[in-house]
Amino acid sequence: MSRKIKIPQPMTRKKIFVRDLEPGQNVSEVFALTEAVKGQAKNGPYWSMTLSDNSGEVQAKIFHPHSRECPRLVSGQMVLVQGRVGLYRDRPQIVAERVTIIDPDADGLDMGDFVQTGEKDPHEALAEIKALCKKTLTHKPWLNLCQSVLGDANIQKKLLMAPGGKTIHHAYAGGLLEHTLSVCRLCMGLCDLYPALDREILLTAAALHDLGKAWEYSDGPVREYTDPGRLLGHIQIGLQILEPFLEKARGLDPELILHFKHILLSHHGEYEFGSPKRPKTAEAFALHYADMLDSKLNAVAGAYEDMDFEGTGWSPYQRALERFLYRPAQTPGTGRHSKQEKENKQCSLPLKA
Repeated sequence: MSRKIKIPQPMTRKKIFVRDLEPGQNVSEVFALTEAVKGQAKNGPYWSMTLSDNSGEVQAKIFHPHSRECPRLVSGQMVLVQGRVGLYRDRPQIVAERVTIIDPDADGLDMGDFVQTGEKDPHEALAEIKALCKKTLTHKPWLNLCQSVLGDANIQKKLLMAPGGKTIHHAYAGGLLEHTLSVCRLCMGLCDLYPALDREILLTAAALHDLGKAWEYSDGPVREYTDPGRLLGHIQIGLQILEPFLEKARGLDPELILHFKHILLSHHGEYEFGSPKRPKTAEAFALHYADMLDSKLNAVAGAYEDMDFEGTGWSPYQRALERFLYRPAQTPGTGRHSKQEKENKQCSLPLKA
């Protein structure tokens, strides 16, 4: 059953998405307010906003005198924006004349229009993580721990919608499970290359290393840090959630539990990256670098996708990575060429009668 939302004028479904915006276009549409900053110009106050829906983000401004009638704007609100699309630094920007706060519990909007999702279905990602654990974990206590945590109904509900990050990597609903699955697979590849690694504790840690992120960020179309997220962070939150499961675990040696906690506590690698501890075992290093590799490559892929041209060239400056990125030419049949060639081949197949 869809939720109903009342807004100031009749509207049943969102019609204009960020991806549809063109210079010169008049807009009267609802967006999620990702960021709002009030400024002061010589002629009066103004608001600088970041608006979003499930197709992306767009910058918006409301200048004096319209800004004087604008309500107090706070990140996380749903807003009806009325104005016109212009260009700023070669990108669409909405210059608004009116901004109205929308009650997200009233009549007419499908909230799925505002939640960005990845290509990987989170239910499938969770099922694949569980299957990998069941196939790999021969030490029963580790398997029982993973099955108990990942099978918990409340935890599953949070995991399925959780992002892997706020802005830097996997920053969309289901991104956390997509990231977790990739880290699990990377860790298993490292175990194949370095057989001395403890495959079972490493997989268990990989499957549960970012569990706290499901509580670090708020629910809804706009991802904000929760109070526990700001005060504790996802590493500490995750350990708190796991503690009751570890206390009930049967057959887990205390030294294994100690090592497991160390791997989780040190997976950010360095103190300046928010890691309470630095890695001091081979498995801790393995998880840290697998986690880092997947997050960086996802950020690079996102930057490539945001480039508004095909072929080789430079991306805009990536603040999170502190550099410009170059999209190089690729060997035919590899990477994005392979994916595109596959899609083209599928499109060229004759239709069956």
